[in-house]
Formats: sequence, C-alpha cells, structure tokens
Amino acid sequence: MMKIIRNAKIYTADTNQQMATAMVIKGGKILWIGQEENLPAYQGDIIDGQGKVIIPGIIDAHMHPIMLADVLEQVACLPPHIHSIEDMLVALEQYDASQRGWILGWGYDEGKLNERRAPLKEDLDRASMALPIIVMRTCGHIISVNSKALAIAGITKDTPDPQGGQIDRDENGDPTGVLRENARNLVLQHLPTLSEDEIVTRLLKLSQTLASYGVTSITELMATVMPIDYLTLYRKAREKGFKQRVATYYIWEAVQNYELLTADNLDRSAGAYIGGIKLFSDGSVSGRTALVSEPFLGGEERGIAMTSKEELLAAAAVAKEHGIQLVVHAMGDRAIDLIVDTFYEETAWLNDAPSVRIEHAAMPTVSALQKAAKWGIGFVPQPIFLFCEIESYLENLGLEKTQTLYGVQTFLQRGIATALSSDAPATSWAEAANPFVTMQAAVTRMAYDGTDLGAAERISVEEALQLYTADAKTMIRMENVGQLKEGYEANFIVLTDDILSISHDQLMHVKPFATYIEGECVFGQSTMQATH
Repeated sequence: MMKIIRNAKIYTADTNQQMATAMVIKGGKILWIGQEENLPAYQGDIIDGQGKVIIPGIIDAHMHPIMLADVLEQVACLPPHIHSIEDMLVALEQYDASQRGWILGWGYDEGKLNERRAPLKEDLDRASMALPIIVMRTCGHIISVNSKALAIAGITKDTPDPQGGQIDRDENGDPTGVLRENARNLVLQHLPTLSEDEIVTRLLKLSQTLASYGVTSITELMATVMPIDYLTLYRKAREKGFKQRVATYYIWEAVQNYELLTADNLDRSAGAYIGGIKLFSDGSVSGRTALVSEPFLGGEERGIAMTSKEELLAAAAVAKEHGIQLVVHAMGDRAIDLIVDTFYEETAWLNDAPSVRIEHAAMPTVSALQKAAKWGIGFVPQPIFLFCEIESYLENLGLEKTQTLYGVQTFLQRGIATALSSDAPATSWAEAANPFVTMQAAVTRMAYDGTDLGAAERISVEEALQLYTADAKTMIRMENVGQLKEGYEANFIVLTDDILSISHDQLMHVKPFATYIEGECVFGQSTMQATH
C-alpha cells in the first residue's frame, strides 16, 4: 500500500528540487515528490504532515558503532556525572564486572577533570587491585589502566614501546598506566570478548538510539576480523532488526591477512558492505599524539607517526584493484601532508567519490588544501571535537590555532569534497552520535562553554544539512540514500522544529519527532494519522 504524505515542509537535499510539500512512498522508496498542488491521483494511505518539517535521514560518514554499543554499557567518565578522578573511582567501584571480569570506563578528558590530568595506575588501583581496570580517553587513542591490567599484559619497566605506540613512564622509567596509540593493544588484546549474540543484542539496542537521533545510514571506520568479523556482525544484526545500512571500512592489517574483498562483500546495494581500507597516519590533538610540525604547548611533543608513504601506496594499490576507497586518519599537519604528497603524483581510481579520504583533517596546510582540492581527496571533519573538547585544545594548541581547526568553510570554498560526521563515541560528549550537536558546532563555531571557535569557519544550516545527507552519501558511496527524490529510499526525519529558522544555538536541542527508514517508522509514535 502506498503512503501519501501531504501538508508537510520537506527539505529534500536535492539541488534540482530543494523544497516539497508532498511525497508518495511505495515499497520503501519514494515514488513521487513535489508540490501538493501537483500531486497525481494516487490511491493509498493519506498522511497529514500537519505542517511539520521533514528532512532526509542523517548519514554519519565516520563513526564506530560496535565500540559505541559497547561503551554505552560501561562507566561514562565524563560530565554531567564525572568531574574528577575521585568521582571516576566511585563510579568504577560500583561497576558490575561479572560479565567480563574487567572494570571498564570510557570518555575521560583531563581538561574536564578537576585534577587536569589523566588517571594513573595508582589512582585506578584505589578502585580495585583485584580486578583489571581499563578507562578509555575520549579520543579513543589513549587508555589508562591499573596495576592488575599492566601485570596481565606483562608490561614492566623493561617493556619497549611498540611501533606506533607509547608507554608513558615516570621519572624512574616505570609505566604510569597511560598507554598511547598502538601501546593500547598490549592490554586490549587480553580483554575478554563478548559473544557474537551479545554484540548483536547491543547493536539492536544501538539501532534504536541512532534512530532517536535521526541517523538512518552509518559507517564503521575500524572494522576488523578477530575475534569476530565485523561485517558478519552487522549482517546478523540486520537479520534480527538492525535498521541502518552500514558501510564498513576494514583496517589495513585485516585486509592483508584475510580474504575480505569478495564481490559479495563489496556489493554497495547490500544492507552492509565493505566501503574501503583504513589506515592511521597519527593520533589525536587532544591526546597530544597528532603528528604536528610545531610542538604542542608546554612541551616538546610533536605526535606519533603511524604510517609511511610505502604503506599508503601498498594499501592504495589494493583499494584500486578492488574499486574501493582508501581512508586515512590524520589530524596533524605533518600527517596530512604525508597523505596528500604521497598521492599528488598518483592517479585517482574512482570517478563517483574521492578515492582517498582524510578522516578528521584537523589542521591541513595551505599546500595540502591546494593539492587535496586539485587531486580530489575528500575530507571528513568533526567540529564536535572543538565544541566539547575545548579545554584540551586550548591547553595543547592555544586559542588562535584552535580557531582555525576543522575549517569546514575553507574546505567548501576550496572545492574539497566534505562530509560531516561524529566519530562517536570518540569524543567527550554524552550524546556524541547526535548529529544536531555537530551541526550546531559547525554553524555557530562556538564551544559548549561559549568559547569563540573562529567565526570565519562558520557554515550555514543548509550547508550543514547537505554535508550530513547528500554529500555524506557521495562520500561513503552508499546507493539511493541522502536525498528525498524519486527512486531513493524513503529515509527521513520528521521534526517539530524548523532547523532553518530556529536560533542556531538551539540546534543541539532539536529532537526527531519520528524517524523513517525505507518508509517505515522506526522511532517515535507518529501522530500523522493515515486515512484511506
């Protein structure tokens, strides 16, 4: 049965028809869309939109859903409940570790803690000496662990730093409990894994959370095979009712070691597919591991290099062979320059999207901007980082530099293919996956505490919406989503607020009234009653 929606204010994200007032849905796709006075005489359920605003479903071009589903079951070590290491220890002591035998927390940001530092092993030992403890920093690139966890991993004064990683040490050379980048894996590899069924159950719960934010298509930017294959997990979750379509990007090591790039896995019309290969060029700005040319304030750190030109070209050759993207995490200027300079003399292999994507692209140089625009490299920034991690950014870089980061307006003016995203859960905001928070950050360039993030890089609400829908669809190469147009999936959000007319500082408070995926209401109790 067809659904005929009338009396609505529809933003289509289709440049050929930007506004509509009526829409016809059949078989989960849009059969017709336009002005109500031109509505053909279709037969079906007529739904009164009651003048509400409808926008395309949000596409998150860079997130980590399996990690997000997991951490939502852990201790959230960030405001509004945690403001100090002491608060954190109280919460960790109360955590039920019976399922996995480890005490787990996530989301701490030393800039938001009264002590203004990361928790050390001595701190975490006060929560438990008997059970191992892992607390993940907001960026996801750094963890703090207690003595028990260090012992399980066999990390001692004599343990060397792994390639692309760092074990923080005190003045005597003993590990402090803070592990950066690849050093995390020394402990994380010992963490008992959830069963396949447990992960799928958590993903089903996450699907509803994402729908409540209006997110209808997603990506997985750190897919791997061991101990459980991510694509298998998403496919099983979809069989059981996970609603969002998923583009997965596998880490380079997994692609090297397993036969993943089969025709079936690369089918972009499927509900879950492989979109590309992922590498890391550096770490994070807030964690002081981004690869930068000028040292971070108050020290000599210049970040951690995590890849090379040779590795980038080797991964690109495989991506080109299979017609998929190469995506590279890079925040610091040196990390971005490495990627851009590596590919500037090479030839792009995709004609419908960027062959190479730079994830985050926090501080590109003028040269990198010029070369990226000319070559066709895509940028996927997250302005939410500045919005909620402002304390760390100011401490590490200062205000003047911070105001130039994640310069979306500059990217657009340069003609660089761009998409907004959340990187959830890797930022210090309880609702990191909420796209309206990122939109507000990009539009206002104001942090949550009122800090001016650089007005020159503001974009319009219309641009933010486009970067989260149609442009995100192009960035991840997902078919028939991101716009409300004939032949596309009927993925859309019903809002009670008109995001194009409300005060910009209220965008983060926008809540979907209802979310539809393939024409079916997956969130909200729609009062848009159908009549026959």
